[in-house]
Amino acid sequence: MTFEQRYIGIDIGGSSVKLGIVDDAGQVSIQRALPLDVSGGRDAMVASLFDEVESLIADADLAQSDIAAIGIAAPGTIDLPNGIILHPFNLPGYENLPLRAYFADRYRKPTALQNDANAAALGEYWIGAARDAESLMCWTLGTGVGGGIVLGGKILEGAHSHAGECGHMILQMEGGPRSPFGIHGSAELYAGGKALMRRCEEALQTSRQSSLKTLASAGVAITPLEIAAAAEAGDELALELVMDTAKYLGIATVNIMHILNPEMVLIGGAMTFGGNDSPLGRRFLERVKSEVQTWAFPIPAARTKIEFAALGNSAGFVGAAACARDLVVNS
Repeated sequence: MTFEQRYIGIDIGGSSVKLGIVDDAGQVSIQRALPLDVSGGRDAMVASLFDEVESLIADADLAQSDIAAIGIAAPGTIDLPNGIILHPFNLPGYENLPLRAYFADRYRKPTALQNDANAAALGEYWIGAARDAESLMCWTLGTGVGGGIVLGGKILEGAHSHAGECGHMILQMEGGPRSPFGIHGSAELYAGGKALMRRCEEALQTSRQSSLKTLASAGVAITPLEIAAAAEAGDELALELVMDTAKYLGIATVNIMHILNPEMVLIGGAMTFGGNDSPLGRRFLERVKSEVQTWAFPIPAARTKIEFAALGNSAGFVGAAACARDLVVNS
């Protein structure tokens, strides 16, 4: 095999799509991100994805024949063996979408469809922070909490395509936050972006002082970005909210470690508070590690590497391309 093999990776989010062309060495030759318009219905959405793929190939000065395979990462519940998006929580009306078949039929190329968090984990394993590891679990922190598991170079998919849904592990069976999907008290409801905003709103109803209360009184919507900025500026309540998020994530990480004993645990997604480039991000990571040291068995606590993911917003489409590459390499 030579590095001339090229793969298209597509990462479909709730409001945007990212795509790129990646070679066998994991080098990205071209990439782009654009809003995802779902207002016209599923056929129009799929047609727009086709347009973007073909535009990407043309802009890279390639032909469709230069592409070896296509990988697609998508949110929600997926029937992985059959390539069907069953229940995309943030794309209502797109249930039971046979997305893999649409792409395979149009381009006549091997096509992979994978859960977005699973794909991100494989991307990190291939060329990211876990490229020297044999096993990893990768958190994706955003509005919710996703998870992906890679063991021996393979995504752990499970018997019913549901392995790796670590954000839905239950941390508090009774008295925990309520879920519209019936999975109450889950890690997502403690450590996700919506959870952070809920806990902030609850805290602002108390007598505690915070710059966030001033912002809210002025009509500013308090998002994780505002909370992070306030924490970086020294707001005690905001910092407490961020550190509580790290605490909950640390407890969930201990559960993963005790079940899987992975070599690495990575933290990625949009809500890493700046990651290694930010004092707040580094403090967040240290709090996660502190919880692990407190609660995990001594040997995995000492030996498991816990780091931020490395690929950032590229993880999804790079991981999707890695799934496409696996189809070719393993054929």
